[in-house]
Amino acid sequence: MPLFKRKPFDLAKPPEDLEPSDLVYQVRFTKEIFRDYQEYLNRINLYRQRVWMCKSTGKSNLTYEEAMVMEKNAIQKVQQLPNDLVAPALRIIQFSMLSLRDLADLVTKKLQKDLFVGAELYGKKDDGLYPCRVLKIVENGVGKMQYEVALLGENEKITENAILHGEDLVWKKTPFNRKILKSFIRESTCRSIPWVLHEKLAQKHGISTDLPEELRSKFFLQGGQLVNRTKKRKNENRNNVGEANGESGKSKRNKGEIGKPDASKEENNQPEDEPVKYPIDDLLVKPGPDDPLFTDRPSPSRDFNVPMDCIGDLLMVWDFCSSFSRVLNLWPFSLEDFENAICHKDSNLVLIVETHSALLRILIKDDGEYSLALQNKKRKSKISLITWTEYVCDFLEMINVTELCSCMTTIKRGHYGLLDANAKLGILRELVCHALETDLIRGKLDDLIEQRRALGATVRGEALEYARKKREEKEQLKGESNGLEVKENSMESTGSNPHMAENGEENGDMVEEVISSRQSNAFVNSRKQLNGQSKKGEKQKLDPKVEAENITNSNEKEAQKQLTGEKKEDQEKKSKEKREQRKEYFKREMEKRSIRTNPLGKDRDYNRYWWFRRDGRIFVESSDSKQWGYYCAKEEVDALMSSLNPKGERERALQQQLEKFYPRISLELQKRSKDLAQKIALEEAVLRRSTRVRAPPRENPANAFLKYVNKWKED
Repeated sequence: MPLFKRKPFDLAKPPEDLEPSDLVYQVRFTKEIFRDYQEYLNRINLYRQRVWMCKSTGKSNLTYEEAMVMEKNAIQKVQQLPNDLVAPALRIIQFSMLSLRDLADLVTKKLQKDLFVGAELYGKKDDGLYPCRVLKIVENGVGKMQYEVALLGENEKITENAILHGEDLVWKKTPFNRKILKSFIRESTCRSIPWVLHEKLAQKHGISTDLPEELRSKFFLQGGQLVNRTKKRKNENRNNVGEANGESGKSKRNKGEIGKPDASKEENNQPEDEPVKYPIDDLLVKPGPDDPLFTDRPSPSRDFNVPMDCIGDLLMVWDFCSSFSRVLNLWPFSLEDFENAICHKDSNLVLIVETHSALLRILIKDDGEYSLALQNKKRKSKISLITWTEYVCDFLEMINVTELCSCMTTIKRGHYGLLDANAKLGILRELVCHALETDLIRGKLDDLIEQRRALGATVRGEALEYARKKREEKEQLKGESNGLEVKENSMESTGSNPHMAENGEENGDMVEEVISSRQSNAFVNSRKQLNGQSKKGEKQKLDPKVEAENITNSNEKEAQKQLTGEKKEDQEKKSKEKREQRKEYFKREMEKRSIRTNPLGKDRDYNRYWWFRRDGRIFVESSDSKQWGYYCAKEEVDALMSSLNPKGERERALQQQLEKFYPRISLELQKRSKDLAQKIALEEAVLRRSTRVRAPPRENPANAFLKYVNKWKED
């Protein structure tokens, strides 16, 4: 069975009192049975995680099914090992202290020397190599093994028999390799270093299970298991010290003993618990003492006007119409207005009529199946407020969906508004699906993809240009610093006397003459004295006016340096601000060219979280897509973020996405709350008026969808 985190994994037991008529869910590759769909889904998702290891090959980072298939293939290859070699290999493996690789190499070397009946090799005879097959093993009195072989010709026909020594036989192709032997060792043993064979397997091949003398000082058998003496002694000493100090199990746990391995675990030779590397699968995360205080996750609002099972269609149709509003020539509308319009009973509501008409026009322009159907019926290409239902019925006839075709009679009678929300959204869903296949929408998608690629190339180009300028500035600064060092070194070489720097050529000639003479030391000493006297004389000759001028010059130079430094800082700040502005600009442009809306992520229970840029709310979709909810307040989003555990893979990714879009989400939610407050205030103002001067129903903010006008409508 595949290993989970390098440890055995127990399959779920079948439910008790199961009757043949009960509805159950079964995992295809493990045959596990579940009554609860959520438990079945959690187990399937766990099997899909790449946390499994093949027990036979040792390969990790696999799904459960991949590990199971790999293990099955490895077992089939292991079974191809000749039976005559199994027992010798097991004798080498039993109680070996070598590593897996070294043990496999040792078994390979020894098995290559052990020939068996039926082995196909090459035999040396008359200074040539001939293919042969071992027929019989012959022992001579000297103790060396001889083999009776059949020399093979074409089509493996036996030409003659011969008796050859083992040195004259060479393997044609070994029936095993290191990879197969590794799998064989893993399958045959119950523990490693020392490697111990399964008891039944050892008894089958007559292999002793008694410990060899060289291992009895370190290990002993207890209850059929091999126990390490040193580890056993350490555990006993630790337990004795704890009992002597009067510590109970509770106090040990408080002191951190919970992370240490049990004596029973060591007796059973189970590996110690490795430290968990986060993030891991969310369902495997356990609360720890160092975890922060997670708040309770707020329950999302579920006060939708449409039925719960068609909210997904509602969001899909609205998001498509909002994303491709320019292509559809459809003035954008809010999700609330669209939801209210779907639930309204008016048959010729402008928002609904314009939405259907825009989608139908796209199908007509595509010159596809729908346009051909209209041509056969000799319909005009212009859709009006009166005839739009006829075009809808033609579309329903074309797609021939049983559930939607039953609505045609109601639509033809002019009672489209009496249809339920499921039917209305079903028709719009089919229109959107067919519109996505048109050349016009696909061309728009291709244009958006090309524009996004061009923007990405521009961003990368600017980043490379900025990095190049930075490198050039660093190289320039290095060159200037190296130049200053060269100047300082030259000044030091010429000496501190300025007259020597001015008359460098004369001094150089003089120095050469002096060095060439035998009195160089005397010259150097006299030169030092003269330099000292000249310095003193210069200090005495300096006038106070000259000193003042020098001070003012130095102050001016320092002021100039400060000004240049401030200018550089200002330039760096301005360039940084420009870069930030460019980044924000590119982000906005990329968002304008968004191709589709993806979920922000999933929580530990596989609930998906959606955020649409044209609506401030965050929608929550259950794992089975049967339940929907939303968060419409900034406080709810803050509580949601603080309830996510970053130790889990899914909640960590969700938290990162929420943090990325948090400024925009909070801004949209604040705008939404202000709009709601204004609407409530207007409704209260309307209610406070007397019945004599009450405003008409259309002025109510809740009926804003009734005032919809398509400002981008085609003429």
